[in-house]
Amino acid sequence: MSEDQPLQELSFSVSGIIAKARTQVYEAVADPEQLSHYFTTGGAKGRLEVGSEVTWDFHDFPGVFEVRVIDVEAPNYLVVGWQGANTSSEDGWNTVRFDFESLEESTRTKVTITETGWQVDADGAKAAFGNCEGWTGMLAAMKAWLEYGINLRDGFYK
Repeated sequence: MSEDQPLQELSFSVSGIIAKARTQVYEAVADPEQLSHYFTTGGAKGRLEVGSEVTWDFHDFPGVFEVRVIDVEAPNYLVVGWQGANTSSEDGWNTVRFDFESLEESTRTKVTITETGWQVDADGAKAAFGNCEGWTGMLAAMKAWLEYGINLRDGFYK
């Protein structure tokens, strides 16, 4: 973005490193059963594959969220969409990309989550910061679950 062009939407990226192979970390996001162990406290339905019907439910955050699978290249990345507050898109959906980078001969994986699509105003910033907190929590919870079998979300929000 150049200095001459105004900011069109807000976005962020968060990253973390998990001491597991890339395919295992990818599956922890793509597989609804695994995702339900550490992130979607009310359960996930549908594998993250293009054409799948997917929902994520959070008992500690009211509501079931429909998730649209936009693009997948296993085990490199996943791109999904979901509805957000104060979005910049006409349909009210944000885009979330998960990138999985193999490190140290595939003994560790860097996960980067990028979400885009909020309005450039105070309400958009508040919504973006909230989701940034959520994805950072997801990365920490995934690390604890995959490396140590600990569910960090259990009782964390309620």
